[in-house]
Amino acid sequence: MKGILALEDGTIFEGDGFGAAGEACGEAVFNTSHSGYQEVLTDPSYCSQIVTMTYPLIGNYGVNDADVESGRVQVSGFVVREYCPYPSNFRSQKTLHDYLKEAGVPGVSGIDTRKLTRRLRIAGAMKAVIWTGDKAPAASMLVEKAKAWKGLVGVDIVKNVTCKKPYEWEGAKNGGKYNVVAFDFGIKFNILRILKAMGCRLTVVPASTTAKEALAHKPDGIFLSNGPGDPAAVTYAIETIRELKGRLPIFGICLGHQLSALALGAKTYKLKFGHRGSNHPVKNLENGTIAITSQNHGFCVDMESLKTGGVKMTHLNLNDNTCEGLSDMKSKLFCVQYHPEASPGPHDSGYLFKQFITMMENN
Repeated sequence: MKGILALEDGTIFEGDGFGAAGEACGEAVFNTSHSGYQEVLTDPSYCSQIVTMTYPLIGNYGVNDADVESGRVQVSGFVVREYCPYPSNFRSQKTLHDYLKEAGVPGVSGIDTRKLTRRLRIAGAMKAVIWTGDKAPAASMLVEKAKAWKGLVGVDIVKNVTCKKPYEWEGAKNGGKYNVVAFDFGIKFNILRILKAMGCRLTVVPASTTAKEALAHKPDGIFLSNGPGDPAAVTYAIETIRELKGRLPIFGICLGHQLSALALGAKTYKLKFGHRGSNHPVKNLENGTIAITSQNHGFCVDMESLKTGGVKMTHLNLNDNTCEGLSDMKSKLFCVQYHPEASPGPHDSGYLFKQFITMMENN
């Protein structure tokens, strides 16, 4: 197959298609991780995005059923420099091509991903169209489709990835000391795995769940998950967090962090090209330690807009000095922008889950 990536500014990249034949719109972004492409593909935070991997060789260790972060492939499209059709790994069950084909997601290889990444760094993340097939359409038509796509700003993407009804994570009712209600804004499975391993009984609830409905489960704590898109568009979740804060311990990650900040009165803004990768240095402002973190977000909390007393920034991104965490102990709430469950450190950020457990113990 042929493959094309068309950006809204008119830039065209032509290469080879793999995965499914078809066409999809999305926001073109890049991820700097060297491995973990299956986790990237299944992370709901990537919904409505066309992800480019900056590491040149992708697909070399194949795909398996265990290394997933959700029930399906979430990206709109996938772009790599060199696709490996012959994986070599004892855990591999299928090729990346077959995996994307089964999911109906197009991929493009053989393009200059360094040039594409540099373009996105200079101009910022852009609306784009990815196409794969035998008879290529006019490039100008794909560019026009990219321009016409609605984009992510002001759009509630969470409704496309959240669960439809509450469920218990892996029979959590039968064990565990702490009863936790986890709001699914696009939750990653590994977060649930870690919380369960630390003694939590987990009830995962839809993003639209009200404070009253969440409290009906009689939780010891509330977890606010990661997720895709513009946090300001998820108004119902912001209102729910406002009603819950101060009642019981609340821990938020990624989108959960941004929604918590909005509930506390802050504003958020879109980053030029976002933070996506597993090598971002973050400083803990309370003890001065540095963690190497995994990140995936395109929006950020504006701490200058936060006037609520008692709220403090706890973590700082050392690449661009943006907010990576905050806390409001009066509201029994703390949150971080990055993904401690991914732990590229590998154990730099495990203390955050322990902090949540301690808060529930002492509440």
